[in-house]
Amino acid sequence: MNVPFVDLKAQYVNIKDEIDSAIQQVIDSTAFIGGFFVNRFRQEFADYIGVKHCIPCGNGTDALMLTLMAMGIGHGDEVIVPANSFIATSEAVTAAGADVVFCDVDDKTNNIDTKVLEKKITPNTKAIIAVHLYGNPADMKAIMEIAQKHQLKVIEDAAQAHGALYNGKKIGTLADAACFSFYPGKNLGAYGDGGAVVTNNDELAKKIKMLANHGRIEKYNHEFEGFNSRLDGLQAAVLSVKLKHLNDWTESRRRIAKLYSDNLTGIGDIRDPFEDQANYAVYHLYVIKTAHRDALKTFLENKGIKCGIHYPIGLPFLKAYQHLNHSYDDFPMTAKNQKEVLSLPMFPELTDEQIEYVINSIKEYFNQ
Repeated sequence: MNVPFVDLKAQYVNIKDEIDSAIQQVIDSTAFIGGFFVNRFRQEFADYIGVKHCIPCGNGTDALMLTLMAMGIGHGDEVIVPANSFIATSEAVTAAGADVVFCDVDDKTNNIDTKVLEKKITPNTKAIIAVHLYGNPADMKAIMEIAQKHQLKVIEDAAQAHGALYNGKKIGTLADAACFSFYPGKNLGAYGDGGAVVTNNDELAKKIKMLANHGRIEKYNHEFEGFNSRLDGLQAAVLSVKLKHLNDWTESRRRIAKLYSDNLTGIGDIRDPFEDQANYAVYHLYVIKTAHRDALKTFLENKGIKCGIHYPIGLPFLKAYQHLNHSYDDFPMTAKNQKEVLSLPMFPELTDEQIEYVINSIKEYFNQ
């Protein structure tokens, strides 16, 4: 049996008529940039998250960069980010002109370690980016308390957390702003690149909107230099269709995660994902930890089961950041994770037969 890591074709087949109709409507109306479909999705996503403003943009990385710039963060400023994340989180800080400061992650949640976070703050620190890694909410209460104490901005990197809840509150409503990616493989994914910023701050929303559209609100009336970072009409139309299914897909992800956890607990040295009972994780990825990661991955892939590693190199250890001269001792948990984390197949359309095959194959490895 072959089990893909993700299957976007299976998702498309289930909603083919809706998607095809939506795309045809965009083509028929030639609303390719801006217009009805983008404006409709903007309002739908704002309503879904429960915020006043949604500013669609070109991608999730731009969403972070534009937010930082709109906050006035740039040269000489520092922004704290978790050491275990995709490079977009830190890349956006540098693109905005600021300096990246890495913070190690918590062993249980894999999110930024709030026990060491405050030690990273200096007089130059202006913001914290809280990543809800793998779709599991970060400890926002502790993060916001630290930020308020030091008068820092907080941005939620919610690229993997569409629809997640922290203590009953929707991810995207807990900080100054939140940034989403609509990359095709995300829980809410377009058929190309796309992103958005959500916020309740009127002035921040206006500035981000202008930055994303050449520094203007009105055509040709440019108040400052900005960027060309816009969600196109085709992607907006696709996202409007998919948003209607997102809650059902999330429940499917959670059901699959429970099946994995119920059947893998106690198998070998596997540690399954931790989820605080007060939260609602959306399992963009289902990530186990094992000291046998590489051998297990090879075994599973030889049996037709595709796996991933998120992430094989911690951000501070990338060549891109070698100028910071970090060592593994600076971020021991991130260093440990990069040797142990393994992402199992996770997408809403996984069949029970496929899930059982993955579970039994893992058991087979540890029983041999």
